Amino acid sequence: MIKLRLRRMGAKKQPSYRIVAADSKKPRDGRFIEIVGHYDPKSDPYTLRVDEDRAKYWLDNGAQPTETVRALLVKSGVLPPYQGPSTAEAAQAAAEKDAAQEESDSGEASQDAEEAAAEDEAEPAEAEEESEEQ
Repeated sequence: MIKLRLRRMGAKKQPSYRIVAADSKKPRDGRFIEIVGHYDPKSDPYTLRVDEDRAKYWLDNGAQPTETVRALLVKSGVLPPYQGPSTAEAAQAAAEKDAAQEESDSGEASQDAEEAAAEDEAEPAEAEEESEEQ
């Protein structure tokens, strides 16, 4: 699987990163396929350069960005911000959850009713036994 991830560059305590397309089985700073951009978090403000065409190419061809690279691609405008599930999907999920809850509640209610009926039957029998003992 191809991943878009950060490759650490720079001196000790002075990191800078390349955004690269690499095989997920290769080490972090190992062999890569293509450089897609650069990220320098130490500069003020941070420096971020992304080749949008190449990033979109890799994403369209199935490359999976890491969480950090995804955030950087959102900041650079390559990816849209995460909006969450659409309202239709959320409504459907809520309806399914309510239906499942009602099914479990109705099952519990009938079970509670059966237990209450069994207790009511047991109480008169106990009362009769007590009256016979006296």
